Amino acid sequence: MPRKNYIYNPKPFFNPSKNEKKRSAFICYAMKKALEIDVSKSNLTYTLLPIDPKTGNVLTRFRRLNKHRACAMRAIVPAMLYYFNINSKLVEASIEKLADECGLSTFSDSGNKSITRASRLISEFLEPMGFIKCQKIKSKSISNYIPKKILLTPMFFMLCNIPQSKIDNYLFKKMKSPERLKRGEKTIFFSFSDVKIMSRLDEKSVRKKILNALISYYTASELTKIGPKGLKKKIDIEYNNLCKLYKKIIK
Repeated sequence: MPRKNYIYNPKPFFNPSKNEKKRSAFICYAMKKALEIDVSKSNLTYTLLPIDPKTGNVLTRFRRLNKHRACAMRAIVPAMLYYFNINSKLVEASIEKLADECGLSTFSDSGNKSITRASRLISEFLEPMGFIKCQKIKSKSISNYIPKKILLTPMFFMLCNIPQSKIDNYLFKKMKSPERLKRGEKTIFFSFSDVKIMSRLDEKSVRKKILNALISYYTASELTKIGPKGLKKKIDIEYNNLCKLYKKIIK
């Protein structure tokens, strides 16, 4: 196959299922904002340090966006927003569904489906850059890939140029509803309002809040595997991200 034709569907775009329910005002607004700009050309895609999600180390050898991965990113970002659940922060669609509806799935001559183009974009770019966080799900299927829960981070909304006021009004206030607080649900992710409040605290206090969030986010077995050094490294990463986030807010 000639090199110029090595990518299947060089111009993918998001085309959701017709039987999907109506989306909320926030989701419609967020998708509109994401489509108004070229998310692949955001300064964040070039200035943020890529982090290995497993080790917490900075990835010194990291593949940035080529034109084909940039096209895939422009298709999958609005798709993630479309299936985003405000209360859980989860993208309520599998990687396979995202790949299918974005035109990123491919089929071999024998009819086998591949979602590699979408899964690599997620695991090798969007997650290391801090735009999303993924959680593995135990599955009894014989699939050759591991299903994941995809969570959108505050950095994802910055990527889409969604201002603080909209996030506060439509997203984070709903996340902190009395019902959720009553159930004692906690999250590692901080809202923009939280960032502004934490900016008034000293570094030690902020790091303590991050530690508590990490302890709430990971299971006991996961914390054991991470270990004290790994936990300290994750605190450093989250603290640096919060500092960057605050600088963006006050600009």
